Amino acid sequence: MSALNKFQSWLSSTQSNLKDQVKRFKNKDLMDAIVAGCAIVAVADGTVSAEEKQKMAGYLGRSEDLKVFNMSEVIARFNHFAGNMDFDIMIGKQEALRTIAKFKGKSEIGRVIIGVCCAVASADNDFDELEKSAVRGICQVLELSPGEFGL
Repeated sequence: MSALNKFQSWLSSTQSNLKDQVKRFKNKDLMDAIVAGCAIVAVADGTVSAEEKQKMAGYLGRSEDLKVFNMSEVIARFNHFAGNMDFDIMIGKQEALRTIAKFKGKSEIGRVIIGVCCAVASADNDFDELEKSAVRGICQVLELSPGEFGL
């Protein structure tokens, strides 16, 4: 099975189970980690465009998987993380990664975070190399193998 097919198979399977997993672990730290990861992926090309913000908000607003979180709080936290990276990419990204690192060693929750990041990154059917690289960095922080996700 090619790496692309492996990734698509994993993504399809993950998206079908995501709602139950997110509900099971619902809490503010998890929401922050998910949104921080999505912000990292959104700024992977060096900036967050209006289109990327709309993609993020649109995906979260329509996603049955993420309706367990308050949308206005999700958007506020995304803007917080993305804004920090816009101000200073290194400092902002480190803050986002520290937020995600709260789940280091908690592989089941880490897989949920990675699953949501991948779902958001592929929402436009273009999960590009910069986004994949960003997700690989998140995998490293969570001590998960990128190969597990076909990355």
